[in-house]
Amino acid sequence: MTLTVHNQLQLLHDILTEQTEDCCGAISEYQQIKRLVQSMMADNSISDDQLLQLLPEIYNYGRQGEIAHNDEEHVRTNQTNIDTWVNAISGLSQE
Repeated sequence: MTLTVHNQLQLLHDILTEQTEDCCGAISEYQQIKRLVQSMMADNSISDDQLLQLLPEIYNYGRQGEIAHNDEEHVRTNQTNIDTWVNAISGLSQE
């Protein structure tokens, strides 16, 4: 089953929200973040300029999370960014 962009955004939103609530993330979650972003960027079906600018940042967050020595610190350091990303994704899903 192929996920629609809406499904991918919802999954990305859920992963990021859960990481901020738990203040940690598994390597598999960071890998999933990267796959979701890659898929959405390759699909070219996102027309929201703000989200298009944020996707590379989200991808880098996933990449850095994979190799982070201190996962909790990685999430805490990116808390403001994650809040921005989650809000941008939430805004799209309400349209």
